[in-house]
Amino acid sequence: MAALPVLALVLLLAWGSPRAAGQKRKEMVLSEKVNQLMEWASKRSVIRMNGDKFRRLVKAPPRNYSVIVMFTALQPHRQCVVCKQADEEYQILANSWRYSSAFTNKIFFAMVDFDEGSDVFQMLNMNSAPTFINFPAKGKPKRGDTYELQVRGFAAEQLARWVADRTDVNIRVIRPPNYAGPLMLGLLLAVIGGLVYLRGSNLDFLYNKTGWAFAALCFVLAMTSGQMWNHIRGPPYAHKNPHTGQVNYIHGSSQAQFVAETHIVLLFNGGVTLGMVLLHEAATSDMDVGKRKIMCVVGIGLVVVFFSWLLSVFRSKYHGYPYRYGFA
Repeated sequence: MAALPVLALVLLLAWGSPRAAGQKRKEMVLSEKVNQLMEWASKRSVIRMNGDKFRRLVKAPPRNYSVIVMFTALQPHRQCVVCKQADEEYQILANSWRYSSAFTNKIFFAMVDFDEGSDVFQMLNMNSAPTFINFPAKGKPKRGDTYELQVRGFAAEQLARWVADRTDVNIRVIRPPNYAGPLMLGLLLAVIGGLVYLRGSNLDFLYNKTGWAFAALCFVLAMTSGQMWNHIRGPPYAHKNPHTGQVNYIHGSSQAQFVAETHIVLLFNGGVTLGMVLLHEAATSDMDVGKRKIMCVVGIGLVVVFFSWLLSVFRSKYHGYPYRYGFA
């Protein structure tokens, strides 16, 4: 009977030893992976990965860290303009985290270029770039772990909000100094100062209603076309379908837009405005009747054509809108 406790102890040790050894090996593998990532992150904020590195450090367990991966195509022959723009913002975000006082091994930023890891694209059934995916510390990526680029844009601030939502890591984006604004302001002040100096005895141009009206009109057209939205969200200029090569300048959703779309809307609004100005001049000017008729016809034509195109853009974004004007 006394041998039973001894036998039970021997069986317990025999069963626990492999389990403890496995746990120890798991911890060693995890430590090696973290040390490797920290070493790479100390040299480059965004870690470039191929298929082998991605499978070993991102897909394969164990992992107690999150990895934000940008899948992109930066090689010149891919002609992905959006990829280059998104990469610049992604680098700003990664640098802000790497040089932050709160930097830890809880999260890493990585990149997989199509020409260096096409097998990863195939493994994930991915057919577009750029794409941002968060690979969480536990489990597989969920729906919210794929960044909605077309809706939120690729500005570093927007990416930081998404990262905070998925990983609870708050990153304060620090952009490199941009001297373009102060230089443009200084140039403007120099031009104004030069005009005042050269025309010190005649400042009537400052009271020119036409000049001020034109400047105000340009500002209104820029704001109504969505330039401020572009500045805040940082959307891509356009979207190129990787399969067909077709370039879309108008976003198909009412919740987002491309930069090219704002330029198109600005042009259409400007055409409608010019038509209205011509109609006003035709009705109020002192020119002969023949010229006023020509101005009236041109003004009506501009309003009809450009307003019809403007409404077509609206219909393409708000699907099911039943009305049209002029032609589609």
